[in-house]
Amino acid sequence: MEGAPGVRLRRAGADDAVAIAHLHADSWRRHYRGAYSDTFLDGDVLEDRLATWGHRLASPSSETFTVVAEKESTLVGFGHVVFDDDPTWGSLLDNLHVIHDAHRSGIGTRLLASVAEAAVERASNAGLYLWVLEQNVAAQRFYQARGGVFVERALLDPPGGIPSRMNGSPLKLRYAWPRSSAL
Repeated sequence: MEGAPGVRLRRAGADDAVAIAHLHADSWRRHYRGAYSDTFLDGDVLEDRLATWGHRLASPSSETFTVVAEKESTLVGFGHVVFDDDPTWGSLLDNLHVIHDAHRSGIGTRLLASVAEAAVERASNAGLYLWVLEQNVAAQRFYQARGGVFVERALLDPPGGIPSRMNGSPLKLRYAWPRSSAL
């Protein structure tokens, strides 16, 4: 696959949890401010992401796949998919994040293709979908440019189920690909 020279993709392992959590927290701080409370983003977000990724990668499930992108042994992006999450929409692309300095380098496109390939191989439903914050217009443009179609708007669930981590009632948008093989 073209793009992102010098970047290698591989399946994530337990040793990647800390680096993924740091990237995930940084991405939320940059893109989710306003939807998530400053108190959460400036405080507990890293601890929350460390717990999430420590759990996810300590005992991988056959129902999920996490891929990391590395450049010179440094994590520069990751993607996480939950196979057959929804009977209508298919597999859930739950996370796709690239370090800030590497946006528009082709890494996100490669990660998206890797996740879609895993879904084609392992899911029974051909579809792929994700949720993106309504305020994250740059991400929406990225998914639209790769064939994602906006299909639904809904209230955002609070991170960790804790309402105080959010500001008001932010919205999320569902983008879908009826056939993940199209990616």
